[in-house]
Amino acid sequence: MASQRPLTPLSRILPPLILGGAGFSHQVFRNPNSAQALKVLKRAFQFGIRAIDTSAYYHPSEILLGEAISHPDIANHYSRDEYFLMTKAGRISANEFDYSPSWIRQSVLRSLRRLKTDYLDVVFCHDVEFVPEDEVIQAVGVLIDMVNEGQIRYVGISGYRIDILARLAYRVRNEFSRPLDIVQNWAQLTLQNDKLAESLPTFQDAGVSCVCSSSPLAIGLLRENGVPVGDLGDFHPAPPGLRQASQLAATYVRSQRESLASLALRYAIRRAQLESSPKFRVTTIMGITSVVELEENLESARKVLRSPKGNESSWSWLADSNLSKSLVPMKSDADERLCLEVQKILGSWRNYSFPSPGPNWDIAHKRLIKAKI
Repeated sequence: MASQRPLTPLSRILPPLILGGAGFSHQVFRNPNSAQALKVLKRAFQFGIRAIDTSAYYHPSEILLGEAISHPDIANHYSRDEYFLMTKAGRISANEFDYSPSWIRQSVLRSLRRLKTDYLDVVFCHDVEFVPEDEVIQAVGVLIDMVNEGQIRYVGISGYRIDILARLAYRVRNEFSRPLDIVQNWAQLTLQNDKLAESLPTFQDAGVSCVCSSSPLAIGLLRENGVPVGDLGDFHPAPPGLRQASQLAATYVRSQRESLASLALRYAIRRAQLESSPKFRVTTIMGITSVVELEENLESARKVLRSPKGNESSWSWLADSNLSKSLVPMKSDADERLCLEVQKILGSWRNYSFPSPGPNWDIAHKRLIKAKI
């Protein structure tokens, strides 16, 4: 079992790249299956990617990942302490949430069974903007109890609304006399929207040592073939105008013999590394659905992250937190020019935020940055 709350901050543990488990869900993939998950996870581990982020909401991701982790091809080669498992609790379906203490505990115990492990490295409260803040604080308290019981190592919250994430981070620190370990935000450290960068000092001030930036392609918006459509249909929140502008950008980038998806991923990874420091880390979660996609993403990342060992043919150093935590991203004048052109094409859609619960959220966000709560 895991011990009580560790002293080592996540900024010294989490690698720069994390495998996203949403790619094994009905939301973004047609017919997610165990063979798909095993192939991707096995190849990811070979590349040195040893951190996985998923959620009970990304059904059947936890089940498929648990089957893959326990498969002899992985279980016989990697011990549990060689990889990092993160999941989420509280969101049940698109319109159903349960942050009650009994359900949060039940959800975590179910995740342990599904992922076939006796501890979870991180559990997030999932999409906190959809429930009253007092319920989130209560759920965080349950997770902290489970840290003390040895079932969880670190506690976090996730969501889209940056202002709510930051306010909750301060409340946790004040009400539990300890900070949140980690915060996850999606689609706001991207080529289209990088508002998250403005708020990173706020999270640091609240004692958070690590921020995960997920959806670097804005849930597949920033690519040539448009938003993903899984078994549940088109759920993407981008309005028609933004979708059209993104496709115009993709066409332009292709005319320059580049890929918008690759360019956007490089932008997100580079920005995350530039915002990181020895005491505060910003990591990038890559949503992966296939081995081909994994290899394409790592080829893009290779143009940003230089191996500290100087061995560009291997990614094994990613698994070594002592090496990966001090990365300096490689600069690219060509990328910078292309990114500026894409942002011009996006025009008024640049830094547009998707609709989210709560009135006047853009105004609240700006006030938060100025006042730091």
